[in-house]
Amino acid sequence: MDKFFKLSDRGSTVRAEIIGGITTFFAMAYIIFVNPGLLSQTGMGFNAVLLATCLSAALGTFLTAMLANVPFAQAPGMGLNAFFTYTICFSMGYTWQQGLAIVLLSGILFLSIAVSPIRSMIIRSIPSFLKNAISAGIGLFIAFIGLLNVGLISFSGGVPALQFSLVQEDGSKLMNSAGILAIIGLLITAILLAYKVKGAIFIGIIITTIIGIPMGETVYTPQSFSFSVIGETFGKLSFSGLTEVNGGVVALITAIISFALVDCFDTVGTLIGTATNAGMTDKNGNLPGGDRALIADAIATCCGAVIGTSTVTTFVESSTGIAEGARTGLSAIVVSVLFLLSCFAAPVAHVVPQAATAPALIIVGVLMLKGATEVNWGDFEEACPAFLVISMMPFAYSISDGIGFGFISYSIIKVARGKAKEVPVLVYIISVLFILKYILGNI
Repeated sequence: MDKFFKLSDRGSTVRAEIIGGITTFFAMAYIIFVNPGLLSQTGMGFNAVLLATCLSAALGTFLTAMLANVPFAQAPGMGLNAFFTYTICFSMGYTWQQGLAIVLLSGILFLSIAVSPIRSMIIRSIPSFLKNAISAGIGLFIAFIGLLNVGLISFSGGVPALQFSLVQEDGSKLMNSAGILAIIGLLITAILLAYKVKGAIFIGIIITTIIGIPMGETVYTPQSFSFSVIGETFGKLSFSGLTEVNGGVVALITAIISFALVDCFDTVGTLIGTATNAGMTDKNGNLPGGDRALIADAIATCCGAVIGTSTVTTFVESSTGIAEGARTGLSAIVVSVLFLLSCFAAPVAHVVPQAATAPALIIVGVLMLKGATEVNWGDFEEACPAFLVISMMPFAYSISDGIGFGFISYSIIKVARGKAKEVPVLVYIISVLFILKYILGNI
């Protein structure tokens, strides 16, 4: 084991890897409940998505361990699952079966990029401030969804408003217990994070679920369960009619590219950022095995689409295990095994109310909003496109539109300023695709 994972060479031990793996798992275990909660809104079976979440996470993390020997874990990504539900299915009008096909196509695109020399060129071609703005915008979008899911923000009066009570059909008011429970859960999770408690988000979900019992929000209804339920999503992706949705081929291409770009940025940012902070990079600033980790990520996305979940990506929560001393793929093996064991949680997963997972969405949004600090707000050539990316995602209720508005505005501003050569060709191409999408979508 020492020789295979190079434990001694990297200054690690079996004990450190096991502890690191357990720590990483509990830091990201919230995805087991949050992901099916989001994707099931499209009509997908909750238990089927939960199993798909655990299986794809186990597979992706195992591939990362065996191909790259790095201590990073994978699972269906936050933001990407919201993109699948609210943009691909609800906004663009694809069915969830077609959505899974789009995820597969984006995974194939990402895989082709990961194994080719153009990988580094594409990563460098997107301005860093746009990457950071995309991350921040997705964070704000996710937090917005969390608030909407428990009715804390409501549009019932025609404009968004804070709702602590719900109006009944007879005109009487009823306390919005789900919203109040979500606020309690949010504060609990925030305090745990402030104290740097490992697995704070997961622990917050559990505590909030328990508090929800006397409030009537946490209700356990025994359900029959069989692992055969995975058949509801496994292999159900559909390529039929993909080009018949409003916007046609161009809309499809922009959806595929958006998925691939966000996945690519998430993974590269997590790998390099976390490894640099932990001193795991070489003298050139590269993570040994990083290229193979990208390949594992892309393969996991393809397999996840077949199993029945949205894009699988590398989780930044892996940093918690690395902080505990994990340095090799052995810790990833531990995470993979724990995700497999989590499949048995499906029969009781329904006990977790939406009010307990909403705080997780808001907290993840807070963490992702950090990307906004990397934007040079004093330079309007950056500030305006970045603002449009960040604001249009929640305002237009679409991650794709946020990316489109940011790329288009950046290209136009640079051209108007006589700096057309500063804009990478890829940015122009993506901008044109989005412009065509908007034009064709309105015809």
